[in-house]
Amino acid sequence: MQNPKKMKAPEALLRMIERYELNNVLDYKNAIKEIIQEIALLGLWRGKFFEKAAFYGGTALRILYQLDRFSEDLDFSLLAPDPNFDLKDYESAVQQELASLGFSAQVEKKIKSKSSAIDSAFIKLNTIQHLILIGVPEQICKGMHPDEMIKIRFEIDTDPPLISPSTENRLLLLPIPFSVKSYRIEDLFAGKAHAALCREWKGRVKGRDWYDLVWFVSRGIRMNLEYLEQRMRQSGFWTKTHNLTHNDLMNLFEQKILTLDIESAKADIINFIKDSSAVDIWSKDFFNQIAKAIKTNS
Repeated sequence: MQNPKKMKAPEALLRMIERYELNNVLDYKNAIKEIIQEIALLGLWRGKFFEKAAFYGGTALRILYQLDRFSEDLDFSLLAPDPNFDLKDYESAVQQELASLGFSAQVEKKIKSKSSAIDSAFIKLNTIQHLILIGVPEQICKGMHPDEMIKIRFEIDTDPPLISPSTENRLLLLPIPFSVKSYRIEDLFAGKAHAALCREWKGRVKGRDWYDLVWFVSRGIRMNLEYLEQRMRQSGFWTKTHNLTHNDLMNLFEQKILTLDIESAKADIINFIKDSSAVDIWSKDFFNQIAKAIKTNS
């Protein structure tokens, strides 16, 4: 491994770091993960990935729409179903982009254990080496295992619903100006509602989904109900013959919130937000009020 003390961060990387308020090791780890995500997006853009796919999910909200929490994974969807799509075709573009900014990373496709429409890969790199690269004081790294790794998953849905959401190109300025094709905000809202209502996450609650719902509602963003219905039909969570209505959505949230484990949701989100008091108000009654405040396009 290259001696991190001799590595000098490129100017573009230093400009990216300057955007963050860094007070502790968790702040630094969250910052470096987000920087890696943005560099990976640049590599995908150079590799023409966004001619076939669009960005969505929590990280899209964070990077493109300034969601006030950190996010772990990069989620994408093909613009049209393609069973022959291979994420491995873009591994080298991401790895080369990271290397150009001093990151010694491995990008490896995940081998599927069973047939799935989700294609996944991981970006892996040594934590201490790269924290020092971005200027972290060495004393902050004391106590960390020398082999600790930063791992960022990126995955793509190769079999999206037949009725695709609308997309737009969003501009990013660092490390250099480039654009990312993304779902529009009303479709990102629908995708997040689908995650909150339908996600089964190893028996736990993904509080990040519920935090994001509050973010959407607080900004008065309308949800694309038609796209939510398509997602729910595809995943088997909506099988009725009539179209999903706003009242149906309210009933679905009411039933979901009845069994929502609030403490588990809080535990999931706490390391991704700066102000932990933001979730002190969380309760079943709180989320019922949030659900009732959801606006849809029908």
